Amino acid sequence: MLDQSNIFVHLAAGHNSPRPKQFKKERIMKLSKLCLVACMMVLVAGLIAGCTTPQATTQAPAQGADQQPPETKPAEVVIGVYEPMTGAQAAGGAQTYQGIQLAAEQNKEVLGVPIKVVLVDNRSDKTESATAMTRLIQQEKAIVVIGSYGSSNSMAGGEVSEKAGIPVIGDSPTNPLVTEGKQFYFRVCFIDPFQGRVMAKYAKENGIQKVAIIKNISQDYSVGLSAFFRTSWKELYGSEDGIVAETSYQDGDQDFTAQLGAIKDADAIYAPGYYGDAALLMKQAREMGFTGLFMGSDAWEAPELGQIAGAAAEGAVISSHYSADAATSPDSKAFVDAFRAKFNETPNTFAALGYDAFNLALDAIKRANSFDPKAIRDAIAATKDYPGVTGSITINETGDAVKDAVILQVENGAFKYLTTVKP
Repeated sequence: MLDQSNIFVHLAAGHNSPRPKQFKKERIMKLSKLCLVACMMVLVAGLIAGCTTPQATTQAPAQGADQQPPETKPAEVVIGVYEPMTGAQAAGGAQTYQGIQLAAEQNKEVLGVPIKVVLVDNRSDKTESATAMTRLIQQEKAIVVIGSYGSSNSMAGGEVSEKAGIPVIGDSPTNPLVTEGKQFYFRVCFIDPFQGRVMAKYAKENGIQKVAIIKNISQDYSVGLSAFFRTSWKELYGSEDGIVAETSYQDGDQDFTAQLGAIKDADAIYAPGYYGDAALLMKQAREMGFTGLFMGSDAWEAPELGQIAGAAAEGAVISSHYSADAATSPDSKAFVDAFRAKFNETPNTFAALGYDAFNLALDAIKRANSFDPKAIRDAIAATKDYPGVTGSITINETGDAVKDAVILQVENGAFKYLTTVKP
């Protein structure tokens, strides 16, 4: 660009020059033209600058180093569910999904985005559980998954979700191994060391001196609970002398006469398996003359238990997570009323746990204010005193819920609330 200061210096110098007037006149005209050209160039440069530089009134404020641009909202939020809808554990899976369905109907969107629930049947099988989790993550693009009924199913699915970095909230898998060493698997239920102690304590307080343990060695759930019950029995009684027998069976077994023949003179049988096995075992035990108490676990809680076992199940007691007869939170009555209105039945433990798991997932998304699985995972891990219908839920350092248990007893074929046991 031409230096304007030099032009004006030259003009000033021209007025004092001793040269002829004609020359001075020509010189002044030439310099005037140069001045005009220079002014035009300055004007054009200003116009160009005005076109490329936003005005101060329209310029967006600069973001600080600690600010993040807003997250792009997806068209929908996919929440995956993998539960046993067929196979030996189908009743538990179906009951769980009822609770999830109700929660989904009550919450159709999160952070302003529609929710899509995708259910995949894990068929009560470990291999199918891993396959179901893979499909939910890779094909359905779930950002959080709910499930599963059955600890073995959850342990298989957990290996897949851990590698993918997708958070999972277990509804009822109680074996400690489900969350052990996992950063992305959590649960809204208590775990088996506590459940085993609850039943050993019940036996002690109700005068049981001799017990026989019958376990399903095909299921991590049953094996783990049996071990925790034995440990707690020894602590409470001072020895294992009162455990008069410990026998086992496998998935698919329907004849328990050999196991029952070894129970000797037990006051009670503790059989922490699934409801189908327990129903057959109780019926056969009564037929063989056993008159003592049947003690079980949360997986017994299904209408099918009474339907199969009939009168043999009367008086049996189990440890569980929830009872509609026990007001565990301000939202419990509203949940029971809504469930009865939708399904025309009273919700059981697994429906309530499914309801809590789904709602906790939504609560974590809201607290994270994000659809990023890692952020959701961190929010789940930070959960404290969440008001679930199964009780107040706090997630501890191992991803497990710290909460109360209830004792239920079979009366006229239905489970009735007896008492609440705190951790």
